[in-house]
Amino acid sequence: MVGGGCYGTFYASQLAKARARGKTDYRTVIVVDRNPDCQAKRELGEARDRQFVISDWTTFFDQFLTVRPSDRPTDDQIVPSPHMPHLMFDWVLRRARARWPNRTVAVEPVPGTFPTPYDRPGADDTRYVSWADWICPTHCIEPALCPAIGASRTWEMGDSVRELADQLRAGGRAVTGPALFVCKHQVFGVGMFSAEAVRAGDRLVAEAGANGEPPEILVGTISSCHGALNLLRLGELSSVVGHRLSVR
Repeated sequence: MVGGGCYGTFYASQLAKARARGKTDYRTVIVVDRNPDCQAKRELGEARDRQFVISDWTTFFDQFLTVRPSDRPTDDQIVPSPHMPHLMFDWVLRRARARWPNRTVAVEPVPGTFPTPYDRPGADDTRYVSWADWICPTHCIEPALCPAIGASRTWEMGDSVRELADQLRAGGRAVTGPALFVCKHQVFGVGMFSAEAVRAGDRLVAEAGANGEPPEILVGTISSCHGALNLLRLGELSSVVGHRLSVR
């Protein structure tokens, strides 16, 4: 659970209700917040199936995601906050820079034409896109019938991002991917994506850069309607042998 503020409190509460009613099951909900007195801790508290980790998100995910999959169950899920930075791309970027310390690892603006009505660049070159040009209902589960417009939802963000990658390749860019971390609403309005999908994105970057050529990797954290996109560019592999980082 990314954050123990108002959103994290709501999501943790909803998961507890869903479990109590037999609608879901899980081992533990881990709420990660650097504030030891966060809202979720005050209102929900510790429980047999709920614990709190006092940490910034960067430090937490550097440990949590880097654990070898054989040492951690592969069905762990990450519940994002709607307003968090592009944390999963940041982790993949840190991994790439550690893997290739003598190689240029850069973040480039995401090019190309995208069909969504909302399309804005962030200061960190993250491209924020959305099929909604309206105010979405709070905790919308993105059903087939869009509640904001009262009509069928005819779009799927994953398809749009894959089409963007094809467009860039057709234009001559050496784009790999996309690596997509897809948030799906699972129960009682709580959306989540697989931690293993994030590790797979890291492996995709490692494989794309293994031959020394300068590829670009398109990475996105998305739901059906919204997305945050980044383009990671690797320079040519230096002839200087650097530190090797396992891709496992």
